[in-house]
Amino acid sequence: MSATARRIGRLAGKTAIISAAAGAGLGQATARRFALEGANVVLTDAHERRAIEVAASIAEESEHEVLVLRVDVRNRQDIENCVLTATERFGQIDILVNNAGINKTSNLWETSDEDWNDVVDVNLTGTFRFTRAVLPHMIANKSGAILNVSSIGAWNSNLGGPAQAAYAAAKAGVMALTRATAAEAGPHGVRANAIAPGLISNPFLERTYDAAWLQAKAGDTVIGRVGQNDDFTGAAVFLCSGEAGFITGESLCLSGGWHMHP
Repeated sequence: MSATARRIGRLAGKTAIISAAAGAGLGQATARRFALEGANVVLTDAHERRAIEVAASIAEESEHEVLVLRVDVRNRQDIENCVLTATERFGQIDILVNNAGINKTSNLWETSDEDWNDVVDVNLTGTFRFTRAVLPHMIANKSGAILNVSSIGAWNSNLGGPAQAAYAAAKAGVMALTRATAAEAGPHGVRANAIAPGLISNPFLERTYDAAWLQAKAGDTVIGRVGQNDDFTGAAVFLCSGEAGFITGESLCLSGGWHMHP
């Protein structure tokens, strides 16, 4: 994939900010793929040491500079400093991937205010904060692509298992925010879309759950397997590239047929 990505270079010359990009999941995979596609990647994460290590690995693999910044999406100042630093370094911001998310599961009637607020703050309000910060720059350039990470749980929280009220509500809010962003920013040349993944495997997940559980989940899809990072990053590159120039306000279901929404 690396050689092909470098040859295609669908994001060449673009600057992309990616939140929560130093973990084992979709954020890091997206940062890695975007760098291979030629983007100037601004890798952000709340865990600074881990982010530095991941950025160094991506830079070595892609032979492309990666700017790493500590950002907690719950902190408005962190986000505004990130946007300022990115524009000073690269001149403009072309892409924002709002990937930061957490989940705390409990029955709705047992969910504390603190847990509810934490889940909504990171998943939904963090997406709002980053979007608000980059939009003036994208609008000034009359160009930009925002990609938000939602979940199939926004359509049917039972698919993610029980006790998902806060997470499902936040991810449904992400979809609504995506549509509102597309409507408001579209006349200024800015697109906004979301991806709603089902189960996407990653090293952390594989260490946490046994093979039998993963195989059972694979059976929930019509394709017969769980998702892989490449499934997500391929869709992300497409939606953030010029190839998707006429697509905005959409939430793409990426679940292998686990959920088929009308």
